Amino acid sequence: MLFDTHVHLNAEQYEEDLEEVILRAQEAGVSHMVCVGFDRPTINKAMELAEKYEFIYACIGWHPVDAIDMTDEDLIWIEDLAGHPKVVAIGEMGLDYHWDKSPKEIQKEVFRRQIQLAKKVKLPIVIHNREATADIVEILQEEGAAEVGGIMHCFSGSPEVAVECLKMNFYISLGGPVTFKNAKKPKEVAAVVPIEKLLIETDCPYLAPHPYRGKRNEPGYVKLVAEQIAEIKGLSFEEVANITTANAKKIFDIN
Repeated sequence: MLFDTHVHLNAEQYEEDLEEVILRAQEAGVSHMVCVGFDRPTINKAMELAEKYEFIYACIGWHPVDAIDMTDEDLIWIEDLAGHPKVVAIGEMGLDYHWDKSPKEIQKEVFRRQIQLAKKVKLPIVIHNREATADIVEILQEEGAAEVGGIMHCFSGSPEVAVECLKMNFYISLGGPVTFKNAKKPKEVAAVVPIEKLLIETDCPYLAPHPYRGKRNEPGYVKLVAEQIAEIKGLSFEEVANITTANAKKIFDIN
């Protein structure tokens, strides 16, 4: 029972062999996945997959890199889709200061509007953060994001920041980087955050765990993330798998 809380099976990297990738995930013990859409084409594909597969759910929002492209109509459309029974979260949203396509002020505005939308539709939020930690924490606090809570996706911050996020009703999700030999911070975070507040993900097709680093990632590899966390926590693989799955079902309100 593994729950991959963040996949992009709607990405073009899976156009040739999607069915095989899904089958391999199930063979690896993955029982649930959340497919994340972050613009018009990927949201449409995420919804298609959620409707086709009983064990795939959708998270829909607008990516900060593309914030400059989001229109009022897009936000209304996301709000309409949020009522679908397979939509379990709003996102991924947040800030990305690595790329300069969208000015910071526009990113912040789009981020705030999506938090407000999530509070309106009563769904948790999924946060994308790249090189913008202080601003993200500040906006989450100012917008009262604790009301809906959510997930710090592929968390790369410090243990101290993780603790701040826990106070705001967020879960900390770890992916492939926790398995990298030189990744000190994710391992420290895995050690500090209570297992009841941890989630696992692949962010596939990106960030494949060791020993697949640099190759295309896929949901079946989430098992390697769970194994690494088990080692760090001094728990069995089964305990980590069961607890992180229960955590995911709780935040996404899946029975």
